[in-house]
Amino acid sequence: MKAPETIVGLDLGSTKTSAIIAEIGEDGEPQIVGVGVSPSNGMRRGAVVNIEKTTEAIREAIDLAESMAGAKIRNVFAGVGGDHIRSINSRGVIAVSRTQPAGRGNIISQFDVDRVIERAREIALPSDREILHVLPQGFSVDSESGIKDPVSITGMRLEADVHIITGLVASSENIYRCVRNAGANLRELVLQPLASSHAVLSDSERDLGVCLIDIGGGTTDVAVYSEGAIRHTAVIGLGGQNVTRDIAMVLGIPPESAEKLKIDRGGLFPPLPDAPPIHVEAVGEWKGRDVDPAELNAIIHARMDELFKMVGKELKRVELFDHISAGIVLTGGASLLKGSTRLAEEIFRRSARIGYPKDLGGFTDEVNSPAFATGVGLIQYALHNSKALSEDKNRKGVFGGIFGSLKGMFEGLIA
Repeated sequence: MKAPETIVGLDLGSTKTSAIIAEIGEDGEPQIVGVGVSPSNGMRRGAVVNIEKTTEAIREAIDLAESMAGAKIRNVFAGVGGDHIRSINSRGVIAVSRTQPAGRGNIISQFDVDRVIERAREIALPSDREILHVLPQGFSVDSESGIKDPVSITGMRLEADVHIITGLVASSENIYRCVRNAGANLRELVLQPLASSHAVLSDSERDLGVCLIDIGGGTTDVAVYSEGAIRHTAVIGLGGQNVTRDIAMVLGIPPESAEKLKIDRGGLFPPLPDAPPIHVEAVGEWKGRDVDPAELNAIIHARMDELFKMVGKELKRVELFDHISAGIVLTGGASLLKGSTRLAEEIFRRSARIGYPKDLGGFTDEVNSPAFATGVGLIQYALHNSKALSEDKNRKGVFGGIFGSLKGMFEGLIA
């Protein structure tokens, strides 16, 4: 019997590093068989700031996942984020390869599709940046637009609209080094909100138009879908850690106490009028104190209100605010703060929900949280882009394998 395919998602967050192992059976469904989580001490706002500490966090997470799965991890799909990420929409145009006599239309082949996507990705970039993803949005054949799969259509002129995501070479190289030093191979770097979208969004939401807001520890990732394709991505340099720091500074309590207070008792709206004070236990030399729950929630509300309004401003800047009929999907660990969907609905004037990982089997309880959306999404991404699963990828620079999987990315989009 053929051994099941194994996929590993490695989420390098600013507060935690998680490794998730999934086996893909004959039915093609992922089964979670191992999960490992370790604190992140070498990441800040999505970027590696300490190679040794990040390597140790990766190694610890992988060891825990391997122990649970009873299997050895060899290759990983790792998430990449941080406010160095930039995106742009681009268009490519080609003449369809001649297959018919002169004066007649020609039949579009996969070779033509590959050529027009390659043409679309020919953009000028600074020397310190590389292309991370080229994501097809739609095609036009002659005067007919809105085509998802142009293969076998007859035409003379083929156009492709694509969404291009770029990142700093140095940031990606640091991730590669940390993964390698931890004893694993990096199969592919995947933009974190792109991965998360695979885990929490439905096809109908992508078609109607939806904004995914993935609130991590150090940054918040944004992805906007409309008519089934990704239209915009952005990274905002605020996250759950900013809320924690605000609580610690305003209330004068240790950061570890502020984090626990935020998770256990925090919310975005005023508590009941008769809510009793919250006692924060002593830590080390700090003697502890009582906290007014109304003051706590006001601190949290202020920072989350700022964050959501920054997302709204970004949507208006790219003229997509009115294209999210399906509303807002919040995910990431900080999305679990009480009242987050209510505040999102007030600011965006759209429905909002919390996005939990879906379409999984195995140890689902271990990852049934928005905090694991990126890790689970990396597995789903790999499934939707089966060309990336080949074992014999050779690294040609950090992004060499990504360019090689472009055809698989397109096939995954239109499958």
